Amino acid sequence: MTKHQTLLPLLALAAVLPFAPRVHAAPAGPREHILFDADWRFHQNAPVVPEGTPITAWRWHMDNDGATDAGSMAAGSVDTSGADWKDGAIGQDTFHGAVGYTWFRAVLPKLAKPPRALQFASVDDNATVYLNGVKLTHHEGWDEAFEAPIGAAWHADGPNILAVLVENTAGGGGITGPVTLATRGPVVSDSALPLSDDRSWRTVHLPHDYVIEGKFSPKGDASHGSLIPTGAWYRKTFTLPVADKGKALWLDFDGIYRDSIVYLNGVKLGEHLCGYTPFHYDISQAAHYGAANVLAIQTNAQKQEGWWYEGGGIYRHVWLNVASPVHIAPWGSFVTAKLPEPGADGGASAATVTVKTALTQPDGFAASGAYTVTARIVDPSGKVVGEASTPFTMSGAGEDVAQRITVARPSLWSIETPNLYRLRTEVRQDGRVVDTTDTPFGIRTIRFDAEKGFFLNGKSVKIQGTCNHQDFIGVGVAIPDSVLTWRVKKLKEMGANAYRMSHNPPTAELIDACDRLGMLVMDENRHLGDTEAGKASANTPYADLHEVESMVLRDRNHPSIIMWSMCNEEGIQGSPHAADIFRAMKATVDKADGTRPVTCAMNGGYDSLVGISSVEDLQGINYNPGAYDRFHKAHPTQPLYGSETASAVSARGVYDWKPFDRYFGDQEKHFVNAYDVNAPPWAQTAENAWRPIAERAYVAGGYVWTGFDYKGEPTPFGYPEINSNFGIMDMCGFPKDSYYYYQAWWGNKPVVHLLPHWNWAGQEGQPIKVWAFGNGDRVELSLNGKSVGTMDMPKWGHVEFSVPYAAGTLEARSYVAGKLVATDKVETVGAPSALRLTTDRARLTADGEDITMVAVEVVDAKGRVVPTADNVVSFALSGAGQLRGVGNGDPTCLEPDQASKRSAFKGKCMVLVGATEHKGAMQLTASVPGLKSASLLFEASGQ
Repeated sequence: MTKHQTLLPLLALAAVLPFAPRVHAAPAGPREHILFDADWRFHQNAPVVPEGTPITAWRWHMDNDGATDAGSMAAGSVDTSGADWKDGAIGQDTFHGAVGYTWFRAVLPKLAKPPRALQFASVDDNATVYLNGVKLTHHEGWDEAFEAPIGAAWHADGPNILAVLVENTAGGGGITGPVTLATRGPVVSDSALPLSDDRSWRTVHLPHDYVIEGKFSPKGDASHGSLIPTGAWYRKTFTLPVADKGKALWLDFDGIYRDSIVYLNGVKLGEHLCGYTPFHYDISQAAHYGAANVLAIQTNAQKQEGWWYEGGGIYRHVWLNVASPVHIAPWGSFVTAKLPEPGADGGASAATVTVKTALTQPDGFAASGAYTVTARIVDPSGKVVGEASTPFTMSGAGEDVAQRITVARPSLWSIETPNLYRLRTEVRQDGRVVDTTDTPFGIRTIRFDAEKGFFLNGKSVKIQGTCNHQDFIGVGVAIPDSVLTWRVKKLKEMGANAYRMSHNPPTAELIDACDRLGMLVMDENRHLGDTEAGKASANTPYADLHEVESMVLRDRNHPSIIMWSMCNEEGIQGSPHAADIFRAMKATVDKADGTRPVTCAMNGGYDSLVGISSVEDLQGINYNPGAYDRFHKAHPTQPLYGSETASAVSARGVYDWKPFDRYFGDQEKHFVNAYDVNAPPWAQTAENAWRPIAERAYVAGGYVWTGFDYKGEPTPFGYPEINSNFGIMDMCGFPKDSYYYYQAWWGNKPVVHLLPHWNWAGQEGQPIKVWAFGNGDRVELSLNGKSVGTMDMPKWGHVEFSVPYAAGTLEARSYVAGKLVATDKVETVGAPSALRLTTDRARLTADGEDITMVAVEVVDAKGRVVPTADNVVSFALSGAGQLRGVGNGDPTCLEPDQASKRSAFKGKCMVLVGATEHKGAMQLTASVPGLKSASLLFEASGQ
């Protein structure tokens, strides 16, 4: 499908999703799909500080010829005494916004023994390192540590001339962090060996993020949450029955952050660099049958992949699979459906479901006998509504079988009614079932129209989306399935109908939750083009597309996914080279799926006729509402949407008006304001971001940055800020005021919301800025029963009053056509008197993973939240449970995420109550000296 076609085709598709979260699903048939999350031994490496010598004396020279003259500029004989060379220092910005290249040179000191490597703490943006004219390494990516192994380039008798070519693509640039000559390497561990003693290690349950367990430090990278990552080891001992010998056995790893090396019984199975993509290893040859097996995994979280907090460790599920030698390949079941787009009445015609099954067998195994694939479709009520059987013969490593089944009266998957079917696939040998898999799926149509936007099942739907990273209080990136579901529900309650996976493939269970709950998904690849394992060369600019392929193969059956995003804000996005890479990526996606449009998020370059925009199906535009009309006029047949919008910053419950550059807030405390006036220079307020989308039918919708706050990328202050302020909800999922703006204009119920709180002792008679969000025609404001005034509510906007402060009750009343439809009030409250605990779920599953969120409120004697309270709350949990984490939404709070106490922020904090692997009751008690404590009862039951 090319960009010149006015409409993208009608698409209908299926979803891989259990009717319950996958972690609790029981495998069907002879295949064993075993969750491998329990009883891992864990050991975190201490940070290794290499012995070395810092390099501090530099000369630098701007040279826009870049690498084309590296042969002469990297040589040791270059004269740097001329006026075009200048003295430089670590951290110096030599570009000042210019795009181009700078050469840095230094004479290295003499050492008693040859150094092992040059270590760079950070370079902005990219660096090519030479020693004595010999190229040591090329590093892509700014502000992240890397090494340049020295090898034979070192001259024992000197001199040794270091030359570094730095490329800058935007903003400032240079060698921004220390450079060290390292003489000692990392400590070599024997932890991969089966007999290694791990008795001093601790036992953990996956998913697990060990970086979140650390202490915040100003020495840590603020963009990654000011936590200091290290390497670590995991080990698990398990036994396989003798009967498994001769079967296909493999391990599925849903995600490890990162640089993982996997060993089984001392045999290296492989390495996987990326921290976001799933992978699997065959273990049939390295396994011991009828005896113990030791699985050992080394990880290293020190290298960064993104710009935000990324955690570390085995933070997603691990599965052991045991199947017949002839079996359905991993990600080998693919379900699509075609049907006419429903009309205005929503009635659906018969759907033709195409089932493609990839069969495989191990190397050296020669299948014999008569094989048959049988596919049965089970509707949402449990009734079989279609079936097909196809004989096949295995030849070589695999065989593909295609089948078609008609579903006469399909129940469509939609946002309001996310109906899910289930495909049961059986493989039979000589009439005997040898393999079975279940593939839940949904039937629906999607269409993007260049003039009218997005259509789901023939109905026009404005995409009301949020972008989100993958961390949460207490657990970091190791978010349990139940918390993923809870977060999607919170977004749905706000009125959101779409979720962007920013900026990496998510855990599969998150998309499962979107399938179950009716949330549209923008699934996103991490790297443009190549995987880290398959770096491009001049002759192969897109050498390895395994990462994007694995994302699509794993996720292609989810009905919630409506588009594939290949990348985010790539510096080369408007160039022919980027178009070439994107073209290859799109071909890979279309081959693996072919039912959804391919897109990306672009913050520039979309006006180029030779860049990515000339290749992709959908145009994503970041932070530039002014480009919507211009692009639509220039490309009237290209559908478009706001791929990233707003980036408005706010802190929950902060209403101070102290100017800080473009922001309003408390500079001393590093708080931005909760009023919707705060926007980084490149972004907009929530209103100014959404209004241009809402008013244009041809803009399919947009994704707000972000639904939840997240660790890292603190804006605008930096440390001791440790998380962003971009969220519509804070780190705990407590709504900020802008939540109600979106609820008013995205939802379908009457809304009015007042801010700020009404507790301003000492400011009596002084004017207080009062805002109201809502979706009525008019808002009337009263103070202590006396009208303050009435204002019309502008569409997509808010109203503002200035009210002299007096203690009491401030109330907003919202009207539609003269009828009262909604009210809201804020009150002057008393002193803290008690604690209140609330949760949406008191029954947990005793699986060692399940978590429920408990909101903690500091209230006065009348049960009203005290919006200025900051009491330290202590927690005690008795019985069959565990405290899994704490948080409060304060972006500057340096208290640990895993603890038994937490200070309240603006009257609230949160504690995570988790299940163990034992059934039973548990009781949570929260207490503050001098206040009435609060308790909740929970029950952990079987799966």
